[in-house]
Amino acid sequence: MSAQSLDEVVLTAGHGFPHDRVLALARPEGGYAPGLRTPLPKDRFYMLAVDERLAGLRTRLDTGTGVLRVWVRGHEVLAADLNDPEGVADATAFFARVLDLPEGTRPVLAHEEGRRFTDVSVSSDAMMNAVSLINLASVRDLGERVGAEVDPRRFRANLYVDGLAPFAERDLVGREFTVGGVRLRGVLRTKRCAATEVDPVRARRDLSVPRLVMAEYGNSEMGVYAEVVAGGTVRPGDAVTILEESR
Repeated sequence: MSAQSLDEVVLTAGHGFPHDRVLALARPEGGYAPGLRTPLPKDRFYMLAVDERLAGLRTRLDTGTGVLRVWVRGHEVLAADLNDPEGVADATAFFARVLDLPEGTRPVLAHEEGRRFTDVSVSSDAMMNAVSLINLASVRDLGERVGAEVDPRRFRANLYVDGLAPFAERDLVGREFTVGGVRLRGVLRTKRCAATEVDPVRARRDLSVPRLVMAEYGNSEMGVYAEVVAGGTVRPGDAVTILEESR
């Protein structure tokens, strides 16, 4: 679904962003069934790495009511209550049309209490609950090198931070740092996939980001995953402070 800018977020130790990636559209023959607790690889779901037309939708989920709204070019085209079977049927029928699936084929709306459908959920539950972070200076550096404006939203992060040197985030792995009132520890550099090739505004594949990152920096990494060590509140504009290494 579309990214939603938030005025503030309260994070809890050992958990990711509230409501982040708790819903997914599973491929009907991909092995997902309600009640499944074993994480599945991302290719079992519809996603931007393959299905770039999804970027043409603007979506918003009201987590209080369970109503999913979708807009195309500013026009609302769906309002479905995902707590109601009829609403789920309306939503899956809509996405089947968007994805141009064969007649009678629909995606499966995947939701499991306490589970997140993240890229790294297959690694461990701890990684499933990691927070994804992008350094805006790194994105700007890439854009300057390749002569193109790179929209940071291509990277679908939870936190976008500024004020660090380009790619300083790579050194956060194994280090603790704070963003606002939240204490985090970097755990893994993020390898980028074909989803970043998709322009989030025009919904078309126009920039080979993984290849360009590899050509410019010798690897396909952009951003890091971090675990929440101590919870708190984070707001736009909060400073990033890298803590002294423990001895």
